[in-house]
Amino acid sequence: MKYMLLIYGNQETWDALSELGLDNVMATHQQLSEDLTAAGEMIDTMGLTVEGAQVLRIQDGQILVTDGPFSESKEVLAGYYLVDCASPERAAEIAARLPEAPYSPIEIRPVPKDWSPR
Repeated sequence: MKYMLLIYGNQETWDALSELGLDNVMATHQQLSEDLTAAGEMIDTMGLTVEGAQVLRIQDGQILVTDGPFSESKEVLAGYYLVDCASPERAAEIAARLPEAPYSPIEIRPVPKDWSPR
């Protein structure tokens, strides 16, 4: 089954990770990526930035685009892992290894088998 692990964070998260050191945080992500690739569970991963982010809303038939990644939440989506693993429990084990996990929520969402945009 495929799972999307959505990594959220806020300024407190970034401050806590900065204390750990960026090199350590990136090394943790690198090791996790290597482990998941070796296990055949890695599909994709990507960090996201807030620079240049926009929010689109349609109100009264008009398209409104505003600056910022924010859709009225305290945390922003900072990145994701898309994994293919045996169970929701395994997806949670993987999510727990993310360096952001002690500081902010990691959302685990199953990807439906029959979903395809094509």
